[in-house]
Formats: sequence, structure tokens, C-alpha cells
Amino acid sequence: MKKEFIYNFKVYYEDTDAGGVVYYANYLKFLERARSEAIYSIGFSNLDLKRTNDVIIVVKSCNINYIRPAKFEDKLSVHSSIISISKASFKMNQIIIRQEEKITEAEVVLVAINSSGKPTKLPEELLKKFNS
Repeated sequence: MKKEFIYNFKVYYEDTDAGGVVYYANYLKFLERARSEAIYSIGFSNLDLKRTNDVIIVVKSCNINYIRPAKFEDKLSVHSSIISISKASFKMNQIIIRQEEKITEAEVVLVAINSSGKPTKLPEELLKKFNS
């Protein structure tokens, strides 16, 4: 995929532990929100994909590297790009950045399933947008 999606946000108190450091599992939430925003930014919605195509995009695997901790009130951005696509899945590289410093990097494999939980093809319209 040629385009990069950027999702900006601020760390809230609820995202941190008692020391004001982002709790490790919350990085997964940040990455998920960024992926959803990427879908929205190209004219799709996860809910509409389910309603109109019976497609649900789920995480198959996630390899995450925590480089530096994020802290309360940090302003962060998630840079997401698709690094490979097949008919029923795609792989994303997601990097969380604080003031031009990479603090977290993840490689996430996402697959399309239907409402019965069986693998299915990604809609052609979505694949076209991913490749443009």
C-alpha cells in the first residue's frame, strides 16, 4: 500500500498505571483505534462492511515491540501502513510516535471472516482503496 494513515491522540489518565506510564495492553487499543480510523478515512466503516458484505476484520496476530514508554498527557500519533494484501487478509505496520521519536512498533495480521466465523474475501472496493 502506498498511503500512510496517521491517527493523532493524547494519553489520558485512564490509559496509565499508578506511575503515570501507559499500561502495556492499552497500546493495543491505540493501534485498534488507528486501524478503524484508517478504514473510515477511505470511506468505509467496520459496521457497514459487516452489514453490506458480511465481512468482519479481525486480528489474527500481533507482534509488538515496546521501545520507550508513553506517559500521561503525551501527544502521540500512530502511523499505519499496509505492507501486504491477499484476497482475505492484510498485514499492517503500525508505529507509535511521540515528537518524531518511535516509541512502539507493531506488525499486525488482519483477516476477513463472515458472521459465522469462517474466512471470507475482502470486498473488491476495499482492496481497490487499499491499493490506490
